[in-house]
Amino acid sequence: MSRISRRNLIASGLAFSSASLIERSAFARTASMLQAAGGDLSSVTAGSVAPREELLFDFGWKFKLGNATDPAKDMGFGLGQSDFAKTGDFKIAKAGYDDSSWRTLDLPHDWAVELPFEHDDAGQGDASLRSHGYKPLGRRYPETSVGWYRREFEVPASDAGRRIWVEFDGAFRDSLVFVNGCFAGRNNNGYSPFRFDLTDFLAYGAKNCIVVRVDASFGDGWFYEGAGIYRHVWLTKMDPVHLGKWETVVRSDLHGNAAALTLSTIVQNEGTQPANATVSWNIVDSKGATVATAESPTQPLSVNGSGTYKATARIGNPALWSVDQPNLYSALATIKVGGKTVDAERVTFGVRTALFDPDKGFFLNGKSLKIQGTCNHQDHAGVGAALPDALQSFRMSVLREMGCNAVRTSHNVPTPEWVTACDRMGVMMMCETRQMSSNAEGMEQLDLMVKRYRNSPSIIIWSIGNEEWQLQSQLSEQGARIAASMVQRCHELDPTRVVSAAVNGDNEKGVSIPLDLVGFNYNTKSFPAVFHKKYPKRPIFGSETSSAISTRGEYTSDRLRNTVNSYDGVVNWGETPEAWWKFYGSNDWEAGGFAWTGFDYRGEPTPYGWPSINSQFGIVDMCGFPKDYFYYYKAWWRKEPSLHVFPHWDWHGREGDEIPVWVYSNLDEVELFVNGKSLGNQKVPHLGHVEWKARYEPGVIEARGSKDGKVILTEKRETTGSPNSIRVTADRTELDADGEDVSLLKVEVLDASGRLVPTADNKVSFKISGPGKIIGVGNGDPNCQESDKEPKRSVFNGLAQVIVQSSKTPGEIRVQATKDGWGGAGPKSTEIVIRTKSVNVRPSVPVMSQS
Repeated sequence: MSRISRRNLIASGLAFSSASLIERSAFARTASMLQAAGGDLSSVTAGSVAPREELLFDFGWKFKLGNATDPAKDMGFGLGQSDFAKTGDFKIAKAGYDDSSWRTLDLPHDWAVELPFEHDDAGQGDASLRSHGYKPLGRRYPETSVGWYRREFEVPASDAGRRIWVEFDGAFRDSLVFVNGCFAGRNNNGYSPFRFDLTDFLAYGAKNCIVVRVDASFGDGWFYEGAGIYRHVWLTKMDPVHLGKWETVVRSDLHGNAAALTLSTIVQNEGTQPANATVSWNIVDSKGATVATAESPTQPLSVNGSGTYKATARIGNPALWSVDQPNLYSALATIKVGGKTVDAERVTFGVRTALFDPDKGFFLNGKSLKIQGTCNHQDHAGVGAALPDALQSFRMSVLREMGCNAVRTSHNVPTPEWVTACDRMGVMMMCETRQMSSNAEGMEQLDLMVKRYRNSPSIIIWSIGNEEWQLQSQLSEQGARIAASMVQRCHELDPTRVVSAAVNGDNEKGVSIPLDLVGFNYNTKSFPAVFHKKYPKRPIFGSETSSAISTRGEYTSDRLRNTVNSYDGVVNWGETPEAWWKFYGSNDWEAGGFAWTGFDYRGEPTPYGWPSINSQFGIVDMCGFPKDYFYYYKAWWRKEPSLHVFPHWDWHGREGDEIPVWVYSNLDEVELFVNGKSLGNQKVPHLGHVEWKARYEPGVIEARGSKDGKVILTEKRETTGSPNSIRVTADRTELDADGEDVSLLKVEVLDASGRLVPTADNKVSFKISGPGKIIGVGNGDPNCQESDKEPKRSVFNGLAQVIVQSSKTPGEIRVQATKDGWGGAGPKSTEIVIRTKSVNVRPSVPVMSQS
């Protein structure tokens, strides 16, 4: 496909792959597809070099903090200047090293979230601890800015002759990798994946050792970024003749009732002999039925050579990927040499079209669709940046509940599980790289992002940067050249998607010039309409909008308590949800936009500083508990009837005071009652809300929503009693016994009538038994500095969260929640049971027994 025209910015019939953690697996997981396709598994005989294995390398690591300035406290690393003088000299990375004093843990892991908070506002802006959540990381905190990870593992003698790689989905930040005393490689980016070939360094049929030194002294962003190996690690074993990393691409072009597939991949020969290789393709639908096959002609591959293999296929009446029906297909690319299967890769993909039109906005599969998006960072309460896979899906389900149909990966390459959640749950994505630069590092980050995710159906926009002040102003000429190089590279790797950037300016110079799609950050009243009139052929969307702020369950802004009211809190550059969506949701030429932010996040504690330790921009808090703004979006982003009344009705000591009462609803009219007395009926303005002033008296407020003159929804807020008992519920009461799955427990403090006490701040302690563990706690309070790891937490405005993870042993996990220092006539404690079931766990590197 040629360079995308500005007028017809069409991602035509895309078909995309996503090698997710769920999809990633050993070659055995492709066996059923091979058999369905008639693949010759019998050719993989005992004693031959086996096809690909992708083994999860997360379990059984050892960890210890080092030191960024004192070599004596950093495992002796750097005591002299000859550390790298001779290959094989790193004793810490050799089997037999005494790591008995190190802590045992599983990955993903973020040690920053385990650190205490440090009130240090030294430095300016992005350089301060405030910006990063007041965690003691950086050059001024050498004792807590370096971590060492160590793992011993066996490599079977039968692996000799295979190519073996260690692959990191991401680590923060500067990582040095050593294997069997040898330096394997270095990565100094906190978000991009990286990998090293270990083949020559391994001992076959013997014990091996890998060590990773991670230094978080420097940051990539101006927000909480965590520290450590916070994404998955893999040990990949493959035949010398194998598929290139992220080189398998499936694209489609819709013609009537059929999709024409263009298939391509690269095969590499890292063996010692030339090879003649053939690639075959098998395409299956979501039910596993084969819908198309193809074969690429045999090619000769020289030693250390590679070849590009292409083929075409056709799917009749394809099931399209959409936000309502995220239909996915799978493709199996298989390499044969001399009739033997030597490598195979399974990818998932979807078929869909996407168009950005400068006059009519965005179209998915030919249908007009507003982008109802949120920007999101990647951390969560209790676990920091090290999110278990199931937590990604949980977070996505929270956003989907309010009608969100798109996310922006602010401001970095996302973890593959977040992309997979989008693919499977029907959420579009603006996928953003971290470094906006055409230098070697910036272009490598961009390459990795596009190549890894170019086949994901959810991704509709590549973003090359965010708010690059210098490149938009003083260095605008350089900015235009840098952006042009990045846009061109995106088009080379993926000619099917538009390229954009998040720009907080008029978009008339600098990085904006070469963009396919123009993104505006804020400035709703100043720039978009003017730009559209001046440049009517360029499509527009809101790359970052709103920045409304609020504290969950708070209805007054109090500088002494660092709280923000839930009615109309907003920063001076932002707008309320109602203000920005009335603009983007009403103008046809606006494709829609991304609100800042879906979730609260650590760092940038706006609008206050200490003791606030996280932002208050979220539509939901750090735990995913909805704020009142959530229900504005639910009313206008979803089609179902919706009604939400706030605030709570617990205003003890304020009897007789006027309390603002708001209702978010998409119904025709709403009537408000206080203790049975009507305060009047109001018509609901389109994309707006209704409100009253009600004098407080204990009892109940009730909103009744009508459509076509008939009451169809009601909602109440009642005055509650004092805290009396605890209720614990789980998002899932059955987990996979795989050592990875998690359940999110919602902890509520109730009164004697079983109602949530919306102002409760009682402390609750937790005890767990059975095959599981508590990996984090939280409560959504932006000012709470309690530990995220201790098994206790105060509730914030009645709520707290506990994250429970299964082990690999099936059984019953019991979590007991107990009152900690408070009474009430209700039970002192309550218990919830989570059952874990036996499953086929993902293939992983076996954990060696401790000697």
